[in-house]
Amino acid sequence: MQTTHFEVSIPKILLTRGLRKVWPGVIWSPLSPTSILEMPDPPLPGPRWIRVRNRQSGICATDLALLLVKGAPRISIAVLPGFSSFYLGHEVVSDIVEVGADVTHVRVGDRVVLDTTIFGPNCLSQEISPSCQYCRDGYYSLCENQSALAGPARIGGGWGDSYVAHESEVHRVPDDLTDDQAVLLEPSGVALRTVWREVPKPGDRVLVLGCGILGILVCAIVRIVEPKTQIAAIARYPHQAAMASRLGAHAVISGGSFDEIARLTGAHLYQGPLANQNLMGGFDVVYDMIGSGSTITNSLRWTKAGGTVVVAGIAFDYVNADLTPVWHQEVTLKGATGHEIDGWLGRPTKGLELVGGWMRDGSLPTDGLITHRYPLGNLRSAVATALDKRTGAIKVVLETTP
Repeated sequence: MQTTHFEVSIPKILLTRGLRKVWPGVIWSPLSPTSILEMPDPPLPGPRWIRVRNRQSGICATDLALLLVKGAPRISIAVLPGFSSFYLGHEVVSDIVEVGADVTHVRVGDRVVLDTTIFGPNCLSQEISPSCQYCRDGYYSLCENQSALAGPARIGGGWGDSYVAHESEVHRVPDDLTDDQAVLLEPSGVALRTVWREVPKPGDRVLVLGCGILGILVCAIVRIVEPKTQIAAIARYPHQAAMASRLGAHAVISGGSFDEIARLTGAHLYQGPLANQNLMGGFDVVYDMIGSGSTITNSLRWTKAGGTVVVAGIAFDYVNADLTPVWHQEVTLKGATGHEIDGWLGRPTKGLELVGGWMRDGSLPTDGLITHRYPLGNLRSAVATALDKRTGAIKVVLETTP
């Protein structure tokens, strides 16, 4: 087995953070908390466990944030034992090659994608009974037992050739979806969860702040679930703007200045000393797909009184943000994680099933979203391309040679 592993080692994290500006290659060195491991295939740790061989895997911004050691070691999740180790690559489509004696959910030969294990173990994968409230309701990313360490944990991920997982951690891919569509199921599910956290109403003005792959998919899903909205997006690069427009945005701007936002929404712009700016009025819903201090501050100021900001982007770091609009204008600030939903609009509860159906019927077009492909052995080149959006990258995919 080959896999890419991130260890939450405070000394390595601090050392790599300190050296990265003068030595970018430190992230691939023995000093880094990330290492590429070669090991014998581990045995299945229980009768409900499976082994897969990977077909292809996406390069995700979350994985890149870990690789670049952008996070602060004192953020909330860093203290949880269940978050002490990560295998990079969770947007992965694979073939099942071995199943335990008690596996009933899938069988050898099935194509699968990772499902419930993105943010660590849960009650199902640890076979904890009774399950916590969130697992009972199907919200596995919010599991209260993520750090119970009650059983074996998944070994391996998408940035490798295979992994071993509990059967509950994978979702079977329908035969009529291509591998390219399958590898986009997970980010599409995350985009769906982001929109589900605040579904816009007919006539609402919506802003998508950040047009990486998730922001582009949010534009598409807002268009699907409530076509009578006006969708604006902020995109940094022309190829992102073009794709956001194609998938649903009615207006795309590059800078995101207060003047532009006021023009789009009809809000009143106020200017103060020290370059301080604020709007009265603005968007009904803002989806912040970046999650930095400046984007959260602007999102809150660009949202009308009583509106909602959903933060789906994250850099695993402290942010310095002005939360005054939460009080002054009663703007609601929400987070979004995972890809579970609750039977919204009478559709299936599983988000991956819903977005897969939209891919099949053409409501959610995916052609053009995968812009670059690399063999697994060219991982460093794939990462470099994913990091440099001037290459035209939207989704970079690793392909595993049989």
